[in-house]
Amino acid sequence: MIDWLKTEWNCLASKYCEDQQLIDRFWQEILLAYTGKKRHYHSTSHIYNMLLQAEDIKERIVDFDVLQFAIWYHDIVYKSAKSDNEEQSAIVAKKRLKSFNIEEKCLETISDLIISTKKHEVLRSQNGDNGYLLDIDLSILGTDWTTYKTYCDNIRKEYSIYPDFMYNKGRKKVLQQFLERETLYFSEYFKSQFEAKARENITKELYSL
Repeated sequence: MIDWLKTEWNCLASKYCEDQQLIDRFWQEILLAYTGKKRHYHSTSHIYNMLLQAEDIKERIVDFDVLQFAIWYHDIVYKSAKSDNEEQSAIVAKKRLKSFNIEEKCLETISDLIISTKKHEVLRSQNGDNGYLLDIDLSILGTDWTTYKTYCDNIRKEYSIYPDFMYNKGRKKVLQQFLERETLYFSEYFKSQFEAKARENITKELYSL
């Protein structure tokens, strides 16, 4: 998986940068971030799965490179005790990618896409790319129960600094907010595949907390 990810990063980055040392340095930073000891769900596996799903719907995406950069950087900063992870991740992305030959408007789009994962609300509605990013990010909610339960357990590990009574209260609030949405997914493609199962899983988790 790691070798595949490195190859994918190199293929993407080399479109915009000829400095292989810089590309390698950014890769090492990405790898270090997503393989941290406290990364149980928001890890290289998460990025791997998102990139694979993005590839499956590539023909539906308007700016595939921008979407991929957003995936790579959307969780590069992840600290369970902080509430500004998305904003900080967006800052890192813009700083690093500014070194590449990427237009400023694309950098702004990447930043907005990353920040949109904070509340899972579309910030860029010019096309469907933002919705697809959010749908891919939340596709785990609509998987089989065994996969979903593993996801829940890994999220709990990332928030291990909090006792159950605090964690459960916060988790319930997040899950309830998801259920109160008209739809969890923005695209018909993901709605048809994941919506019903996601609501079933979320409801089941709520009862277990």
